[in-house]
Amino acid sequence: MTFDEIQRREARHFLPVVNRMPVALVKGRGSRVTDINGREYVDLTSGWGVCSIGHCHPDLVEAIAEQAGQLMQTTNLFYTLPQLDAAETLASLSPSELTRVFFVNSGTEAVEGALKLAHRATGRSKFVSMTGSFHGRTLGALAVIGQTKHRDPYRDLLPEPVTIPFGDADAAVAAIDEQTAAVIVEPVQGEGGVNVPPAGYLAQLRKRCTETGSLLIFDEVQTGIGRTGRMLALEHEGVVPDALTLGKGLGGGFPVAAFLCSEGVAETVTPGDHGGTYIGSPLATAAVNAVLKVVHEEKLVQRSAELGTKLSTQLRNYCDAHPEKAESERGQGLLRGLILRDTENAGTIPRRALEKGILVNVTAGNVMRFFPALNIPEDELFGALETLLEFL
Repeated sequence: MTFDEIQRREARHFLPVVNRMPVALVKGRGSRVTDINGREYVDLTSGWGVCSIGHCHPDLVEAIAEQAGQLMQTTNLFYTLPQLDAAETLASLSPSELTRVFFVNSGTEAVEGALKLAHRATGRSKFVSMTGSFHGRTLGALAVIGQTKHRDPYRDLLPEPVTIPFGDADAAVAAIDEQTAAVIVEPVQGEGGVNVPPAGYLAQLRKRCTETGSLLIFDEVQTGIGRTGRMLALEHEGVVPDALTLGKGLGGGFPVAAFLCSEGVAETVTPGDHGGTYIGSPLATAAVNAVLKVVHEEKLVQRSAELGTKLSTQLRNYCDAHPEKAESERGQGLLRGLILRDTENAGTIPRRALEKGILVNVTAGNVMRFFPALNIPEDELFGALETLLEFL
């Protein structure tokens, strides 16, 4: 089948809400993917940060296949061992205050669950979020998203947002009050441009939420599971939220996410407050168990920190050598961004990179975002980086 044939077939049926890249991928292994014509690409996006242990890691493939041959799906009315194992492991990897776990299918569903928890625990309906934040595209998530391009088309369906500048502690103190159910924040904004808050900012949010009886929600859908050089990004400052969302890298390619909360928050819910047909299935949680095992055995959290430091150095050197091209670099671990000065042409980079055999993302208009698999070989990462910087 030719690529033109694929495009014609899709044009007849696919809902046109995505701007496709001119490539049809058919296979992935490690940090490389292959298109229908047999051409390979180095993937610096890891499927939007999902393939944290690389494409089709053999241990994950084996775990999914084995579980698929035993029990794929049942309802949450029954106990299953994969879900129990996954819940216990996640709780052990999280701050000791976060004792309760609930599995869902996607990051945006995890956000929905956390928002519902906050309303149930406080009886309040005001939520405070950050400018530039991204929490998903369901209506609940859109109600707290900090990007007007996603929110505005559905403005008539949503409450008026309370968004404050990311990293501005004074604005947070002013916005968070006794009517606030929760503050939701990404410890590092991914889609918003790989924005890292000032030191102490998350602690200031924690303090203000405690003062007002509001909940603090950390959205770690992108930053969790080793992405920032710690198992959870919250570990960089040691701040503990009341609820935590995880997704993307949690399943290594299988659609699964989770939200966690404290015992005090859990005590406010009752059976039926949340649910779903597919959530926490044996197949999904078997994938979680396999991913967490690989992350531990291959020491990928430590590798993310070490490789992230090397990547940061390379990007910083480029900024120093070419100040007319790049303003700065920022990020943590293997979530890093290069801030480009040519905002007009930055958006053309992903398509141009395809011609060089590289998948890369540009977000927030002018930020080249790097979030490869945590186990990407160094020669693939830095070889691709060298090619990208050359054609900048």
